[in-house]
Amino acid sequence: MLPFYFDSSLIILIPGLILAMYAQFKVQSTFARYLRVRAASGYTGAQVAAKLLEEAGINDVNIEQTGGHLSDHYDPKKKALRLSQEVYNGSSLASLGVAAHETGHAIQHHNDYLPLNIRANLVPVAQFGSFMAFPIFFIGLIFQSGWMLSAGIYLFTAVVLFQIVTLPVEFNASSRALVGLEKGGYISRAEVGGTKKVLNAAALTYVAAVLMSVLQLVRLLLISRDD
Repeated sequence: MLPFYFDSSLIILIPGLILAMYAQFKVQSTFARYLRVRAASGYTGAQVAAKLLEEAGINDVNIEQTGGHLSDHYDPKKKALRLSQEVYNGSSLASLGVAAHETGHAIQHHNDYLPLNIRANLVPVAQFGSFMAFPIFFIGLIFQSGWMLSAGIYLFTAVVLFQIVTLPVEFNASSRALVGLEKGGYISRAEVGGTKKVLNAAALTYVAAVLMSVLQLVRLLLISRDD
């Protein structure tokens, strides 16, 4: 007999957990592998980012070095492209791929890329939902409050929608990165494959996040139905 405290609905999350762990392993191992493969062009991540921004006609985005590992990101509010030390100063395929990917987000912002705008509009409710969906849902479960159960589900649905919209944003940024790197001569045709592996590994983490969120939402729906 299972212990009384065992929540059988947690089984639903197992595929998401497995994919999430694999995705983290894949992105770390792939990045580490191609961090050791120097691009023939000799450009650093910061130099490539600057050139791609210039080619796109963007002159109001600052390229900054930030701390941390795989902490690279584009800040649309401050129009800042922040690259980790190994990407900013690195001339590896991994460094150039990540730098070009984040530059892709800056170009999306400059061009008013629709999925990016939708994602930006979802940020406030998604942030609120990520903090409050579960507390509200489980308080509703304890006190058998239907409206609180529904509120928790609606809030978490916003989180799921945010992560779904994130997929085309990330895939498009990676596509822009590969095209820009090869077209500009920053990587050769022979180096495209390795760079693509780095970007695909990173994209898998977003796919895993979507799957995990969808499974969590299904779990909440099942729990609310049984209540």
